[in-house]
Amino acid sequence: MAWALTAAETAFRDEVRDFLARELTPELRIAGRRCSGIFSDYEYGNRWHRILAKRGWSVPHWPVEHGGTGWTPMQHYIFSAELAAADAPARAPMGPGMVAPVIIAFGTEAQKRAWLPGIRSGEDYWCQGYSEPQSGSDLASLQCKAVRDGDHYVINGTKIWTTHAQYANRMFCLVRTASGGKPQQGISFLCFDIPAPGITIRPIISISGDHELNQVFFDDVRVPAEGLIGEENQGWTIAKYLLQHERGGAWAPMLRARLRRLQQAADAAFAAGDTHEADDMALRLAEAECAIDALEATELQSLRAQARGEPHGIRPSMGKVLGSELRQRLTELGVEIAAHYAAADLPLDDGLQGGELPVPEDAVFSMSAYLNDRAASIYAGSNEVQRNIVAAHLLAN
Repeated sequence: MAWALTAAETAFRDEVRDFLARELTPELRIAGRRCSGIFSDYEYGNRWHRILAKRGWSVPHWPVEHGGTGWTPMQHYIFSAELAAADAPARAPMGPGMVAPVIIAFGTEAQKRAWLPGIRSGEDYWCQGYSEPQSGSDLASLQCKAVRDGDHYVINGTKIWTTHAQYANRMFCLVRTASGGKPQQGISFLCFDIPAPGITIRPIISISGDHELNQVFFDDVRVPAEGLIGEENQGWTIAKYLLQHERGGAWAPMLRARLRRLQQAADAAFAAGDTHEADDMALRLAEAECAIDALEATELQSLRAQARGEPHGIRPSMGKVLGSELRQRLTELGVEIAAHYAAADLPLDDGLQGGELPVPEDAVFSMSAYLNDRAASIYAGSNEVQRNIVAAHLLAN
């Protein structure tokens, strides 16, 4: 960490480190270190989530009355930094970090009682139905329809890029319940159980060989109307609220952990090599470190604003652009450091029980991370759209 801590914050950091030393098993650390996607596979991510739940730390950002910790913004940042430094598996945010804030803000008391405990404990695992084949960054143009039929909605259409739908038992979904007027009008926010009759989940294998993504098809799928969040045709407001949570959060802790690995890999790769190449790579890594320092300063400034109760404004969009593009830059450096070893096509879960890979682990990781993170500037709202949001805000002031 590049910032000074108070005595209380130092004590909290030490408490977190002690917990990680006791509870984060070697197998989970390996799984976290070898995770080249956005977050870990269900087996390891959810196992780690349940361990955190026993400590009361699975949903620290939630209000205390729903199981949150009541931590200060700085404590949240310290917690993220320590987890990243310890190679803890990155957990899927769809339940704890995306739909849960929506349920807390817009849900009925019955919906909160029905869904929040399972998210907190890890018993329930959610996926997100937002994007469609022709509605990605232009999300308001979505066409997946839901027609009210008594106490149910009947859904027809498709959703795409549905991360971890193959593991999920619940889904939150944007559907069109009315047409006419502006495209943002007539969208509703539904939550329901999956699988269900009429739902087909087809895998999408990424260029890295990973199965994280899916396309989900709905063919006369009946879901209870009690799963409607908020009012019918008012889902766009809820969707925007959720996207702020998806784009928010801290990037610097994860990036700093990635940079530390790159520096170690570079030291090993150039130990007996060309001094000029080693010096050039050291300079580029130093430039990346400066960029991470700048991003971290921006995030800490946002924390102070959050502590003062200021609205998020354009900070989530700024952080998304800076963090995702820096993440991509680090993967490019990783491939260069790995050189010919990056061409090795090996599944990173080989030897997850503690065995060794036949080539350097970071080399295999580098290409997988590079291929996975080509999408970083697209998911959670493409960076082009985020730049437009930032520009519109600045030009209006």
